[in-house]
Amino acid sequence: MIYKAIGIMSGSSLDGLDIVFAAFQEIAGKWSYEIISSACISYEKIWEQNLRNAETLFAKEYFLLHTKYGEYIGQKSNEFIDEKKLHHQVNLICSHGHTTFHLPKKKMTHQLGDGAAIAAKTQLPVVTDLRSMDVAFGGEGAPIVPLGEKLLFNDYHYFLNIGGIANISANKENGIIAFDVCAANRVLNMLANEKGMAYDDKGLLCSRGRIHEDLLKKLNELKYYQLSYPKSLANSFGIEIVYPLIKSFHISIEDALRTYAEHICIQIKTCLTDRQDSLRKFKNEDAKKLFITGGGAFNNFLIERLQKNLEEINFEIFIPQDDVVKYKEALIMAFLGVLRWREQYTVLSSVTGATRNSIGGALWLGTEA
Repeated sequence: MIYKAIGIMSGSSLDGLDIVFAAFQEIAGKWSYEIISSACISYEKIWEQNLRNAETLFAKEYFLLHTKYGEYIGQKSNEFIDEKKLHHQVNLICSHGHTTFHLPKKKMTHQLGDGAAIAAKTQLPVVTDLRSMDVAFGGEGAPIVPLGEKLLFNDYHYFLNIGGIANISANKENGIIAFDVCAANRVLNMLANEKGMAYDDKGLLCSRGRIHEDLLKKLNELKYYQLSYPKSLANSFGIEIVYPLIKSFHISIEDALRTYAEHICIQIKTCLTDRQDSLRKFKNEDAKKLFITGGGAFNNFLIERLQKNLEEINFEIFIPQDDVVKYKEALIMAFLGVLRWREQYTVLSSVTGATRNSIGGALWLGTEA
């Protein structure tokens, strides 16, 4: 059977809604995929502000925003279906929503974007709330893409996504190890915003800066990096801890970007080999290719610096075709929706530290009986 699903992702970098329409097929236990259509819908200023300030709202206003944002996602889904002429082709929609609160130690996580509102707008089956079941079982609820990576890209063993938050994973024979590395584009974009830019295109600003050694030392000493996995980061780590630390040094934006880019590279390298519990020990030493996706893959300077760092430990970088780089997470959201529909595991306890694997996601049936 071929499943055709829409996946929707809103990342912590607030660059917009990534939407993918893809077909999935399982033959003899092996999954294949085809990205049929895709788009990135930039947020209007009002929506960027609404999402950025969501954590500061009182409960009533917050849940009104939850409903309104669900309606917005439903509307944009309908526009995508109209534009791409996908009527009567979409089996289901899976929306990750936009993460606001992520407190797994207190067994709570929440993503804006009411599934009932999306289903009512689109009149299609909708899957949302992908993380809560895992968190209820004591897991981190993140990362949730590794199972999709393992099943859809099984020729590779190491995966790095450089989005608002960078996360990394390694496939091993009896499971997957994965965790959030550090804040990434969320911080880089905040610094570029101070120059009136949405982001540092190709890392040009960064390339003009110089590393501030004292700041780099302070960044690398942050407590999160001393924790063993499973572990995950909320958006607040970049906004409330990293960014204020950078600004406390009163250096140029170029130097701040250059220093933080180096910090990202160091933390990725550390995850692969330097830590006692590094990912490298979970795979054969011959498997040394790192599959990179996310907006950071288009930051040429960052990738050059990362390659330089990884050469020291004999790792190579592999960057797939652009549609996978841009839309891998939205693609995997669509795939997780398919797994949820089939009532198969969507989250693995080896990734999140939960007491058991789980089938995550609330299912909203917007279709008529």
